[in-house]
Amino acid sequence: MNNVRNVLTTEAFDFVLTNELKRALRSQNFVTLVLIEPRGAEPAAAAREIAGLVSRELRETDMLAADATTVSMVLLDADLQNSGGVIERVMARLEHYQFTPPVEIAVGAACCPTHGADLDTLKRIAAAARTGLARRVPRGTAHAQ
Repeated sequence: MNNVRNVLTTEAFDFVLTNELKRALRSQNFVTLVLIEPRGAEPAAAAREIAGLVSRELRETDMLAADATTVSMVLLDADLQNSGGVIERVMARLEHYQFTPPVEIAVGAACCPTHGADLDTLKRIAAAARTGLARRVPRGTAHAQ
């Protein structure tokens, strides 16, 4: 996903997130992991589009990664309640974007230390918490600005 600015590879993202989780525990801060999963005919293309859209909504200190099936965000120093505003802003942006072909988007989040303190636990809980946002956009529709 090198063509989208400021998007890490999954490996780099996992490495940095693991270190941020350790830092958060030492300094008693929060870290929220958000997973966005596009579902449809072309999930890899949708993941690239979503990463590009989401990157505009994040602070410079937050992290973003994308692979063929999932876009991952980390919101540093943000508990799950405060992350809700960012998630709502991101979802509002995605709701108004016209994907071609249509995409259904599932989103889940987990917070350290509330839900766990290690990468695997946060990923598992965020994946289990995913809810669907149905996207019904006709084929051939132009992309939104």
